[in-house]
Amino acid sequence: MQEQATVLLTRDADGIATLTLNRPEKYNAFTKEMIILWSRLLAQCEEDPAVKVIVLTGAGKAFCSGGDIGAQKERAKNDALERKDFLFRHVHRIPRLMAQLDKPVIAAINGAARGAGLDMALMCDLRVMAESATLAESYINVGLIAGDGGTYYLPRLIGIPRALELFWTGRVIGAAEAERIGMVCRAVPDAELLPATYELARSIAAQPFEAVRAYKRSVYQGMSMSLDAHLDMVSAHTSILRDTPEHRAKVDAFLQRKKR
Repeated sequence: MQEQATVLLTRDADGIATLTLNRPEKYNAFTKEMIILWSRLLAQCEEDPAVKVIVLTGAGKAFCSGGDIGAQKERAKNDALERKDFLFRHVHRIPRLMAQLDKPVIAAINGAARGAGLDMALMCDLRVMAESATLAESYINVGLIAGDGGTYYLPRLIGIPRALELFWTGRVIGAAEAERIGMVCRAVPDAELLPATYELARSIAAQPFEAVRAYKRSVYQGMSMSLDAHLDMVSAHTSILRDTPEHRAKVDAFLQRKKR
């Protein structure tokens, strides 16, 4: 019997691809093999011109509980360089690929997101969270720090003091607080999680695609640029976008409406 894939990829006619972490019996804790498949499917989504928006969610009761504890215990037998190399060659593939993607990625947080599982959600551009779901930067509970980029993403989302408080305490927070402090865009009743996520995804997918991509590049690149460099970059994006068929069609439609 063929083993079930630990990450599932589906696509729909609206240009939305869904990646589902698929180890529900292990609360979607990821293994080396899962990371390899996950990164391969992300690359497929980036290369597929039909994909305009990517949704990431978890199967079963959890979004992702982080790294598989059994596998981590085995890696503890390795020396420090081998453990660092595992992060560099495998776990770090995900944040690097996410940084290269110029397509919107939305996390639909359906359940608990812990440690690296939370950090994987933080790597997404937008987050929609079920009211019963919970988040925690749980590394401190085992005497570790986030080794996958959590210390990069979380302070940028909620500020340094709030991020340090969550890192230092490992405190579990619910959907209402996560929305209030800006960790997620919106918290919704559990039954509305996927409908709300796909409504958001479809609304973005329906926009002029090249402009959506340019916005993502401009926002993220602009966070590490001077104002002058940023203005120079966005003037180039704007000039290029004026040549796109989508822009011209939108302008023509606007002018036709004005004539009525």
